Amino acid sequence: MTTVTSPLAGRAIGLAAVPDPVFAGSMVGPGTAIDPIREPGAVVAPVDGLVVSMHAHAFVIMDDEGHGILTHLGIDTVQLNGEGFELLVSKGDTVTRGQPVIRWDPAAVEAAGKSPICPVVALEATAGQLGGVAESGFVASGGTLFTWD
Repeated sequence: MTTVTSPLAGRAIGLAAVPDPVFAGSMVGPGTAIDPIREPGAVVAPVDGLVVSMHAHAFVIMDDEGHGILTHLGIDTVQLNGEGFELLVSKGDTVTRGQPVIRWDPAAVEAAGKSPICPVVALEATAGQLGGVAESGFVASGGTLFTWD
């Protein structure tokens, strides 16, 4: 079983509340989303594993069980072309849970006209494989978001 922890502090809102139909409809996969606190900081790895995809606004970490976890920083933030995002690791790096991966400022993303809401998605999972999904309340960075069986 994989425990997925929050890559940043904020309020859990669930995928259905994400202002993007692809995430809201769980088309990418099941999971939840975080409305982050509006202060600059590091986004951390939600699991131990290998960075298999790395972009300024999103990354995927594959754990030892072959579970891929997508963390997407904001909605439509690809349009910012990396501005305001600082990559701290690279594709192919091995990371540990809680290790800083990207530094960003959610308030700056919001000021640029984009939503800072962050989906955290279990890729190629079914909703039935996830347990204890956080969909409300404050979540600390490193707090449990869901488990994946």
